Order: sequence, then C-alpha cells, then structure tokens
Amino acid sequence: MASEISGSSTPLSSTTTLSSPSSPHIHKITEVPLEDPFNNPLSSVYVYDVAEQVGFGTLTKEWAKTASNGTSVVDLQTRPGAGLSLVGRLSQGTSLDALKGTTLTAYTTPSGLALMAPSLPYLPPATPNTRLVIQVPAVTPIGETLALSPTLSSLASVWSILPENVSVLLSSTPQQAVDFASLSYKVANSHVIHLFDHHSTSREIGHSIIPLRSTFGDGLTIEEALQKAGYQLYEYLGDENATNVVILLNGPLALILKAAFKNCSGLGAVVVNALSPWNEETLRSVIPSSATTVHVLDEVPNSVTQGNLYVQVFSSLWNDAPKRAVYSYRITPTQTQTFITAAGAFLHFIEDISHIEVQDVSTPDVKKVLLFSIPRSSLSPSAAFLEDLFSRKAGISSRLLTDHDVFSKPGGITANRLLISRSNTVDFVPISAPLPLDPNSPGHSDFLGILDQSLLKSHSILKHAKKGSIVLLVTSWTPVEVLSNIPQQVAAVIVERQLSLYIIDIKGPIQDTVQNLLFELVFLRFFLGASASEPTVLQLARTTFGDVIEGVPLVKLGSHAWSSLQKVSIPPLATPSESPSLKEFEANAIAVEIPEGQTVVNGARLSSWHDAAKHLLFPAVFTPQYEGDSSSNPSLRPEASETTFLITCTVNRRLTPLEYNRNVFHLEFDTSSTGLKYAIGEALGVHGWNDEAEVHNFCAWYGVDPERLITIPVPGDDTKMHTRTVLQALQQQIDLFGRPPKSFYTDLAEYATNDVDRYALHFIGSPEGSFTFKKLSEKDTVTFADVLKKYPSAKPGIELLCELIGDIKPRHYSIASAQSVVGDRVDLLVVTVDWVTPEGSPRYGQCTRYLAGLKIGQKVTVSIKPSVMKLPPNPKQPLIMAGLGTGAAPFRAFLQHLAWLTQKGEEIGPVYYYFGSRHQAAEYLYGEEIEAFLLQGVITRAGLAFSRDSPEKVYIQHKMLEDSEELAKMLHDNQGVFYLCGPTWPVPDVYEALVNALVKYKGADPIKAGEYLEGLKEEERYVLEVY
Repeated sequence: MASEISGSSTPLSSTTTLSSPSSPHIHKITEVPLEDPFNNPLSSVYVYDVAEQVGFGTLTKEWAKTASNGTSVVDLQTRPGAGLSLVGRLSQGTSLDALKGTTLTAYTTPSGLALMAPSLPYLPPATPNTRLVIQVPAVTPIGETLALSPTLSSLASVWSILPENVSVLLSSTPQQAVDFASLSYKVANSHVIHLFDHHSTSREIGHSIIPLRSTFGDGLTIEEALQKAGYQLYEYLGDENATNVVILLNGPLALILKAAFKNCSGLGAVVVNALSPWNEETLRSVIPSSATTVHVLDEVPNSVTQGNLYVQVFSSLWNDAPKRAVYSYRITPTQTQTFITAAGAFLHFIEDISHIEVQDVSTPDVKKVLLFSIPRSSLSPSAAFLEDLFSRKAGISSRLLTDHDVFSKPGGITANRLLISRSNTVDFVPISAPLPLDPNSPGHSDFLGILDQSLLKSHSILKHAKKGSIVLLVTSWTPVEVLSNIPQQVAAVIVERQLSLYIIDIKGPIQDTVQNLLFELVFLRFFLGASASEPTVLQLARTTFGDVIEGVPLVKLGSHAWSSLQKVSIPPLATPSESPSLKEFEANAIAVEIPEGQTVVNGARLSSWHDAAKHLLFPAVFTPQYEGDSSSNPSLRPEASETTFLITCTVNRRLTPLEYNRNVFHLEFDTSSTGLKYAIGEALGVHGWNDEAEVHNFCAWYGVDPERLITIPVPGDDTKMHTRTVLQALQQQIDLFGRPPKSFYTDLAEYATNDVDRYALHFIGSPEGSFTFKKLSEKDTVTFADVLKKYPSAKPGIELLCELIGDIKPRHYSIASAQSVVGDRVDLLVVTVDWVTPEGSPRYGQCTRYLAGLKIGQKVTVSIKPSVMKLPPNPKQPLIMAGLGTGAAPFRAFLQHLAWLTQKGEEIGPVYYYFGSRHQAAEYLYGEEIEAFLLQGVITRAGLAFSRDSPEKVYIQHKMLEDSEELAKMLHDNQGVFYLCGPTWPVPDVYEALVNALVKYKGADPIKAGEYLEGLKEEERYVLEVY
C-alpha cells in the first residue's frame, strides 16, 4: 500500500476517498522503507490547508506527534504570497534553518502552488544542505459540483515565472511517484516541485512498490538523477517512424496514450517527465526524423490562454531540420474532466487532431467490478476484502480505487472500482480508462454491486453495468418488493441492457466481518462462472479466513450464501411513466483515517482551541474579505447565500397578559451602522439558535466535549472552513432539534451497531414504514435528538452527524414597521409556538423560543426576504387588509407608511382594516395604534372580530359581509387591492365572502366572480400570505 511520507519516501496517501472499518483479515502491505524527513532532525514539513483538504498531509501531521527527532510539522494557510514564509526560512539572517542547513518540505495543490509561485523567484540558491521540496498532489475541485479533477490548468501562468533554480518533476504511476519523490531529495543544487497523480493512481491499493536501489552521488543534475533511476527527461513512446507526434506533460492522459500507441502506426508521443530545466537538444533527439507534425497539449484555464509547453516546444523545434509543423491545443478543465470520465473521449480527440485512427485501450482480460455503498456501513469494507483476497493469489493482479461523493446524499455515497487481471498482462492505465464513471455511460462493469438498497432509488448507477452483466443488490426487500420499490427508469435499464439482477439479504444479526465474508462468497460464485460450485468457493475462502469466522462455521456461511441468493425478473414496461430524476455520482471528496480513529473528510475534523486562536490572532488572513455597498459581514453565516446583518435587540415586550395562555410579543432591533434596508411588507429572516442548556445536555449524553473544536467546510466553497466549538456548531448552526425527514432514518441506520436499532431505522425509512414515520413526525413530533436517543447504538462521529442533520434554516417573520417612519429600526410581531406531545413532553418552536428569550443588547443575525405583500404604486387605490393574530404585522407597516404620506400632505385612498383574534382584552394587537389611525383618518373603517367575546363566534369574514357593497365596489370599480395575512383556515370563508359580494352587488354569477378574483391574483390585487 502506498503511504504518505515526504522526504525520500512516497507522497502517496494510504487513504482512499472513503475510510472503511478495519478488518483483522486484511493484511497491510509494508510501507516502502525509504528515508523520510523525520530521519533528519533539521527537516521541517509545511502542510498547506488546500493539501489537507484533498487528503494529503493529514497523516504526516499525525506521525509527527510521535516523531522523536524534533521534526516540526507546521500548518499554513493558502493565500497570495503563501510562499514567502518558506523563502524567509531558507534566507540568510536570523533563520535557524538557513544557519544550520535544512531541507524544507511543503505540501500544496496546483491551485495552492499558483498562489505560492510569485514568491519562488526570491528563493536563495539551493545548496546540498538548504533547499526546498514541494510535493503537489495533482487534484483540483472544479466547476459548480466541485468534482475532483487531475487538471493542471491553474498552473498555466506559473510555469513561465519559475526561476531557473527550481526544477519541476511530473509522475503518473505509483512507482514513478515513489521514485520521483525520492529523487526530489537527491538533487542537491536545485529546489524541486514534484507533481503526482493524486486523482487516481497514487491512491490505488494493490501495487508493489520497489524502492530505488541506485547509488546517487553529490552534485547530480535532474537529468542525471533521472537517468540513474532509469528514467529520461522526455520519454518517447509509439511508432518509431511516426509522422504525427503528441507532446504532453506526464499524468493520467499520458498513461492512456502509452497504452494506445503500442500498436498504432504513424503516431508517437513524447511524455514530459521534467518540465524544468528544459533541454532543447534532448527534446529534438527523442522526436523521430520521420515526424512532420507535432501536436502540443497544454492544460489551461480557458481557451484564450496560451500554454507554456507549446512555447517551449516551438522554440526548441524552430530551427530544427527537417522542418515540422507545431500545433497548439489548449485543454480546459472541462475537457480534461471529459477525457477522464468518458470512455474513449481522449483517444477520439487524438484521432481528430492527427487524422489517424486510434484503437481504444483494450482490456479483454480484465474483470471490472464496481461497488456502490454508504460510508462506514457494515459492508463498506467489502471492496477491500475482495482486493485482499485476489492480492494473495499468485499470478493475479488487483487494483482498487475508492471515490466518494459527499454532496449528492447526506452521509455520502462511495464508489469502489476494482480491476482483476493476470499479472503483467495488462498495460497500466488509470482505472478511469477501462471503468469510467461516465454520466452517459453505455456500461463498462462486469459486476455491479449495490450494497445499500436506498441507492437504487436515489442515484443513477445501473447505467454503469455492461450489457448482459451481473447486478447484485444487497437488500431486505423480497423480489416482489424490489419490483414495487425501484424507479421505472431503473427497471427500464435492466430490461434494455438485459442485466441479471440478483438480491440477497446479508445484513442480519451477525458481525460485520461475517457480513463481508458472505458478500465475498456470493461474489466468488459469480466470478468463477460456470466452474463455480459451493465446495470450490469455500476452498478459496478457507485460504483467507479459515474454517470458523467470529464463531460461525464457514460451511454454514457458504450454505447461506448459496441458498439465499434470488434472481429477480423484471417484466417489460408497458408504458413508461414519469419518475423522480436520479442523481449522478460525482467524486468530490477524499477521506483520511487517522490513528485516533477519527475520519477527516476534505479537511473537516475535530481539533483543539489552537485553530480558533489563529482566527483571532490573524483576522486579516482568516476573515472573509467583502466589497459591497453595505457593512454586511459575510463571516456571520458564510454558508448562507443571502446577505446577513448583525442587529441589536432594543425592545422585547409581551403584549398579552402574563396569565393569558398565548405569549404574543413585540420586538424592536437597532439596525444603525449595519446597512440593513427593507421595503414595506418584506420579511425578516432570523437565524435562530438552539437552547444552550439542551445542547449541553445532548453533548453530555452523546459523549462529546462541547468545547472541542470542529472544522467544517462551508457548503459550496471548499476554500472556506468553519472552525468552531461543538457547542457553537450545535447551538448556532446545526438543526439538532428540528424534525428529521424520512431519509434521515435510513442514513442513520448505517451507523447502528445494534441490530434491533438498525432494523427499526431501516423500516421507518422504507415505504412500509410510512405510517410509523407519519406518527413520529406529526403526532410525536420527534426531533433529530429524539431519534438519536431512541436508537442509541446509532452514533456517527460528531462531524458526520452535523452533515447528516444539516443547518438551521432561517425563520421568516413579516416586518411590522415601515423604515420610512422608524428609520434605523426594524420591528417584529411574534407568538411563541409551544405544545405538549402525547407523552407529556413540552415542545417549543425553535426560533420563537429563541426570540422570546432575547435580552436587551443581544445581537441577532438576520437577512431580508422579499414578499408578495407590497403596497400598490398608486396610494389612492383602495386597500382592504385582513389580518388574524400576528398576521397584523405587515399591516402595521402599511399603516405607518400611509400615515407618513398623509402627514406630508399626500392623498391616500380608502383603507378597510379587518382584524381578528380571540379576546379583545388580551389580543387586540397594537389596538391603541389602530384607534389612533382611525381618529387620524388613515383607516376608513375597522372591522374587529374577537371570536371568544360573544356567545356566537364572530370572525373577520362576518365583518366583511357587513361591508359587502363597499368591498365589491372597491375591488370591481376602483382598482382596489385585497390582502390577507395569517393562518390558512379562514381563506375559503374569506374567499366566499368576496364572491358573494361580487354576486350580490355586481351581478356576477358565482363562477364568474371566482374567475374575477383569480384574475386579481395575476394583477397582484388579491394577495394572500398565509401559513
């Protein structure tokens, strides 16, 4: 297994894009015993955050904790000028590194190197004892989906500014990566940048790595060091008499060409292993004299950027004889991603530019296995079990690559690609070449395993199965239930491609290791094909596991695996119907398992208070920069798409009597110096907090220290990270006491260690559990925290739990003030939401509870949301406003603004105000202001309905019936506007009252009257804001 060691060892990571539970039966491949920086007491390793976010550097930091030689590992932030700190460490002066001599190692990514590059020209000359080595895992998130790509496009502008004393090496295979990493420390008179393929090959499991055995002397150049290791600056491959030659940097695309050009007439390729120093004479010597056309492929950020490789090649061949045509091809990140994910796309591109037919890379002797699973589930190690099994067999080669998608499904989804072949019979190409995860895949896998039944309903994964191949679904469904649960588009793929669908239920009350063995036995049955028999399969498994596994006889497991397998026949679809669209798998995360048992995904981890201290000590580095018209602070809620503001509570006054059973309260906030502006009728989005005491209680029960730090990537932007305490995350960001959706039960089931809990959670999340889910959600009103306590064996790590739950959504409240009147202030009218569950437990609305508890001077994070509640453009238009309870809030803003207009001498139209609540003495909200508006003539008529104050209940629709003639005239003749704000229940009665008014006084029949009101909705003259 390749390992992540800097210095003379390999930079390859021993982690995959998914960390799996360990198994005592999976052997560890010994790390390459090469010299590393921990053997040199004066060496230092600098890990930039972007490197750790792609899974490189985390293990180095862990190993440094136990290093006994004083080696330092330093965290650095990526920003413009990021390389200056390294320059300073190597420069003469007070630097201890410069005085005593040391080799500094830095980890960064292509995008991080691009920010570091302007500082590198200031590096002092390299010496045998003082130099810089930068290890660069070539993987970059691109596009809106943040898909991981091996593109080097971000370095297009970097190559030309690198100084002559900086050498650049590029590797593609695991062996090359190890060798070039070692060579980086053998070159004494040059600083070195080494880029290696971390997108795929360096993360593969299953390779035997042979350390360099050559003896390297002092003073070697890059070219001499490469030659002693068995490499060249420029490697030629293909037809020795080629007429067309492709030149490109070493990487996954070069590996594809190497395999494709073995038997391709007329085509050759030059793979650049060292971009700097550039040797024109060596390049000319490797290009065959028969070549008439040279095609240079440059990875660039866009099609208008000129690549540096073309400039170098063109200048080298300018005066060369014979004359050759040199063409430039600019490969953008989108093209690179297409070449990597779409089968044959890159070779078709080569055909188009060379006009020579190129055969696709053929892998007939390779068995291609694709497994989809859920992270950290009981079956997630299955791919590692299979790779381990075949790696033990003489003459068999197995390669495993794990990719992870953390965005398309809460908790993530994992794709394991496993290639099995006879040793040394297949050209080494990236696993994505024979088994791509193409969104438009025609099917490539010989065996496709779906290890969680929910994935069949959420993701389009059967498209990756080759026609006529095997699909194995691990499920608790019966064949009949499979037919009723799978989407029709999935069934159509099965029928169209003639796939053989098998199901088996192996997630029973047995140990995880036994479950994985059961899956392995079923896989072997299919892998051996016609020669498979129960004794044969057991014999193969016995060599790895023995006769008894976790107390269960192997024979018994074999019998179960043989008898429980069922084939599902999918009938042809009579008529295709609409079905929910399925998501695509996109590799966008790399996970690292550290010794403490924690999993770090894209840099998210639990950490100490030191990380937060850095944010306080160096705000210029960590605080997001903002350029805008207001003083809004983007660090308030960096994950929120809307602009947020920090306002101050100045008034929190209860409007209803203390003895009354409803707490309706009035809030005022000071917005001065915040830049917050709002229009009449808009809503205020409040980012409420969970109750601190409840969060502390949950942390104590969950066994997590509330003061520990958790670093979480900001959704949608991998360059920003939250670093906060667990308490802050659970109180301010994570919706711990919100209501869980059905999918949460299914996702949580994968973390249950108790079988009863696991089955119960799976059942509630299944179609059969709809009644139970409805009871839990609507009657018991359980929260995320309640579910976790109800099924205590399901305890994902706190960082995973945060992702499973998601963020608190802002609650929106109609603004009860007009900024034209109150200035730097915003008012709200709120009623607390509380109830009692059938078990007698009190429940509170998350945000109303937060607002009710606000203290004077307390800061609140808010945002503004537009609303349909807008005043008409002409203030003379009649207004009919109907509000129930806190639905009076926007009309208070309306009336304040209208009163302000009258004070300025402007004429306003008639205003009819209808208000309803239970008791006038307790809930006549803003009653004094209403009476004042009546006296001022702002309100023409007020229809007040207090339903519990009279023997017969009176509601606002009854008051409207008293004014039917006036209402009909205003709406029909005078361009009047009607508004209703409050609960939904009076909407039909209010609608009927208006229809009756139009029928009685405007001669319309009920149907025409209803159509007229519907037309008013389109004109924004019949406006409802109900909840």
